[in-house]
Amino acid sequence: MRGRWAAGIEPRGFTWVYRGILAVSERPGGSTAVHRRVRRDEELLWLKHQGFTRVISILPVMQNLAAYVEHGLSASHYPLRGGPAQRDVLEACFRDLAASMRDAQVVLLHGDDVSDRLLGVVAGYLVWSGRAPSVPGSIALVERLFRRSVGPDGRGVLMALPVSDE
Repeated sequence: MRGRWAAGIEPRGFTWVYRGILAVSERPGGSTAVHRRVRRDEELLWLKHQGFTRVISILPVMQNLAAYVEHGLSASHYPLRGGPAQRDVLEACFRDLAASMRDAQVVLLHGDDVSDRLLGVVAGYLVWSGRAPSVPGSIALVERLFRRSVGPDGRGVLMALPVSDE
């Protein structure tokens, strides 16, 4: 490969939460209805060139694990499906994010797209980790960062926040 495509392409909706540490995007390769393997490989190549070492997915069903491993990225899956188990899933996800960042890994957190639910996970992590003082404060930070409102699905995630012992 030569030229501008040699380093891959940036995933859609890519946004740094903490520059060089934690970013968010839609699923590499696109959402379910428009997922393309070639695009996924190009986006994973771009992530690798940007120094990413880990992918954390909140998709209901884990997809692309083999592709992540093939590109040298470690991966975890925390299926956010709602219901009574959501608090436990969120806690496991938040612990993984904290440990990965403590270990100096560069992490991409993704859903099928950059949805309200994904924004709710980011806002929830900010509160859980003590990086935001309150739920309203974390919502304001996330809305400013992503330049959009956190809707009912995102706020629903915040209602299931686990208690932090970090």
